[in-house]
Amino acid sequence: MHVKDIMAKDAVVVDKDQNIHDALKLMKKHKVSRLPVINTNQNHQKELVGIITEKDIALRLGSSKYGNLAPSHFHVSTVMTSQPLTAEGNQTLGTAAQIMLDNTIGGLTVMDGNQIIGMITKTDFLETCQGRPFNDITVKERMHTSITTIGPQDRLVHARRIIIDKGIGRLPVTEEGQLQGMITAKDIALAMMSFRKVVPDKYKPARIRNLLVEDVMVQNVKTISEESTISEIALIMLDNNFSGLPVVDDQGMTGIITKTDILKLIVELEKSD
Repeated sequence: MHVKDIMAKDAVVVDKDQNIHDALKLMKKHKVSRLPVINTNQNHQKELVGIITEKDIALRLGSSKYGNLAPSHFHVSTVMTSQPLTAEGNQTLGTAAQIMLDNTIGGLTVMDGNQIIGMITKTDFLETCQGRPFNDITVKERMHTSITTIGPQDRLVHARRIIIDKGIGRLPVTEEGQLQGMITAKDIALAMMSFRKVVPDKYKPARIRNLLVEDVMVQNVKTISEESTISEIALIMLDNNFSGLPVVDDQGMTGIITKTDILKLIVELEKSD
């Protein structure tokens, strides 16, 4: 299969001069976590100039350097990654997946020359995970058992710092070994966005430091068992727009499995063919 076979053909884009509040609204409306950034040149052509993700926004909004700025002051161009990696429609899925894994990114803008023709993300790859061998491979075979967690009483800025340092998108929230919730880069971005809108400027840095994980985390998190198959969890992720799922047994959480783990499996299978 090729990139053009599974890519989203109507890529949602954002202009570099829009602010990050606009970008987040677009992400929420279209249920995506990254947007190609365009600039309209003098000939009214749309040029790809960057990419912006929920994680980019979360990291920038939590930075003390920008502590007092309102979200409306953050233009997309100040947060985006310039010169983004791209894919071509006729590339194989394995090649595109390998680029994403090698560069620790979750999506590629698909180009035909200078024209944006689509977007391919880890989510698109999930749709290929039905039938054999994916319904023969269990979660236990692919999950991470070394898990970074955080407590509900820890500060949100600490969660943000772990996400930056570990290069991860989500943190299970545990207390005495039991799963209490989940917090993601997206949750942090939206919380800090809302917070900055309602808190007077002079109080923002101090108040942000006092936000706790339990104020923002998602409770009643969906979990899966070690014996679930990759096909089953791919469907759960697609249906619920999840990027990762905690794995539990009777004793508590035993691991976590993410879209990245599934992407690695797809690359391995393609190389073995």
